[in-house]
Formats: sequence, structure tokens, C-alpha cells
Amino acid sequence: MNVDLTGHVLVPVAHEADARATAEALTSYRVGDVTVLHVVEKGEGVPDKTPVEQSERIAEDAFGAFRAFFPEMETKTVYRRDVVGAIVGAAADVDATAIAFRPRDSTRVSRFLAGDLALKLVTRADRPVVALPEAGPE
Repeated sequence: MNVDLTGHVLVPVAHEADARATAEALTSYRVGDVTVLHVVEKGEGVPDKTPVEQSERIAEDAFGAFRAFFPEMETKTVYRRDVVGAIVGAAADVDATAIAFRPRDSTRVSRFLAGDLALKLVTRADRPVVALPEAGPE
């Protein structure tokens, strides 16, 4: 069975600037359908990091920034504590052929405290994960 690697790409974004940078990086590549995902981290028994209304505004701003590059994209918002699980689950929900993301800068301390989400995503995903470089191919 041959599957088109970029037939339907799920792209997680955190906020407007991240969405803009990720979309710009993705424009250097041929992709089919694009679904942009924003995960609202829900506390599940502990206080949420931000109020839901604020998180939803952040998602809408991120979607708007990405849409400037990919006007035909679909959007999905997921409410979960486990960000990596939410991304993997959303990829299955939309039947994505791959997950494409732009690694975010973080310090060694924050990676230690929060865990390295990129590493978790690559090792837990049930489909290919593509890490986009800062700049596209030359």
C-alpha cells in the first residue's frame, strides 16, 4: 500500500506567531489537504492555564494567521490536558497522512520540567511526523 505522505497534513499551532511561522515554513512544500489544530490545555481537576474564552481567541487568531497562507485549510480545536495525545488523536480523527510541526525554542530546563513534546510526538505518533525547518528548502 502506497500512501501519499502529504495527502492530508495535520499541523498543530500554539498561537498566532507560531501559526504564521509554521505556515510560512510549510509553503515551501507541496501538500494536499491541511487541517490546523489548536490544543486548549484543560486542567482535568486543576485550574486551567488560561480561561477557555481566552484560549479560543488565541486559537482563532492562530487560524487566521495560518489561513493567510492556506486559505482552503480546515481547523480543529481540541480540549485536553495531554497535548501530544490530543495531536495524535486529532490526526486519527481527520485521517491525516502525516503530522507537520515547527519545533519551538525552549530551554533545557523547560524541556526537563515539561518533557520534550517534540520527542514525545515523534515516538508516540502512529503516522509520519515531519519537523519543518526554520527556512524552507533552497
